Amino acid sequence: MKSFHEFITMGGFAFYVWTSYAIFAAIFAWNVIQPLVHRRRVRERLARRLRRMQP
Repeated sequence: MKSFHEFITMGGFAFYVWTSYAIFAAIFAWNVIQPLVHRRRVRERLARRLRRMQP
């Protein structure tokens, strides 16, 4: 398990390395989720607009 422990501690730089991975994962998730949410809101807005235009 010594090699696994060395992997986790990253040679003394674990805080910086794992923090960087966490920030990357958060930004990546935001870049995936935000456009999906925006597209859903735009579609809902367009659907409401089309319903108002119906006679």
